[in-house]
Amino acid sequence: MEITYSIIIPAYNESQRLGATLDRVLAHLEARGWKAEVLVVDDGSSDSTAELVQGYAAAHPQVRLLQNPGNQGKGYSVRHGMRQAAGELLLFTDADLSAPIAEAGKLFARITAGADVAIGSRWLDPALQTARQPLYRQFFGRMFNLLLRLILGLRFQDTQCGFKAFTRRAAQLIFARQRIERWGFDPELLFLAGRLGLKVEEVPVEWANDPNTKIRPLRDGLRIFSEMLRIRWYSLTGKYAGDVSVDS
Repeated sequence: MEITYSIIIPAYNESQRLGATLDRVLAHLEARGWKAEVLVVDDGSSDSTAELVQGYAAAHPQVRLLQNPGNQGKGYSVRHGMRQAAGELLLFTDADLSAPIAEAGKLFARITAGADVAIGSRWLDPALQTARQPLYRQFFGRMFNLLLRLILGLRFQDTQCGFKAFTRRAAQLIFARQRIERWGFDPELLFLAGRLGLKVEEVPVEWANDPNTKIRPLRDGLRIFSEMLRIRWYSLTGKYAGDVSVDS
């Protein structure tokens, strides 16, 4: 079957909520009549995540399980899924569906209209947030955004929303060059898109904070800051220049 849409879901120890997520995604794909695949990338889970996905794959041929060689990080997982995907339009979404899968149409519409990359944003229209982050998380997020502007020149309201779509060509160009494999990979994707001259559009999406999020603002914020500096260093030392050739 020719595949138009690829939905990539990175997953690490997600057996408790992944079943409900897959049910929602599959129901949406059926309702829209999309020719689509769902790739769940298991990042070395120690729970029954892989077995759960295998069960869904047995009942739904559009579901595929990919497995990393141990725990490698969210950035690695997204890249793994993107480089294995068969669709012409590719989207990754968090396993908790903080941005409902019904919002995917907004991103795909922007790509159809000419964007190479469309990124979901929690802050372009805060009224769409059905459950907001605690104030301390909002504070860390604003500080992080300021640093992104200063260090990497990224002018987006929200780089960290786990809801981003790509044309197949944009995905090939960006993920062939991606080096950051943990939480700091989102800014790297957007930085690379800018270097490659790709058109990136930010799209307001409905979003709800998940109190069970695995990101810890202080610990992971410091890690992402160090990865931000690595991105700038890679750029200054030419490590991104023509790393990998891909078909145009």
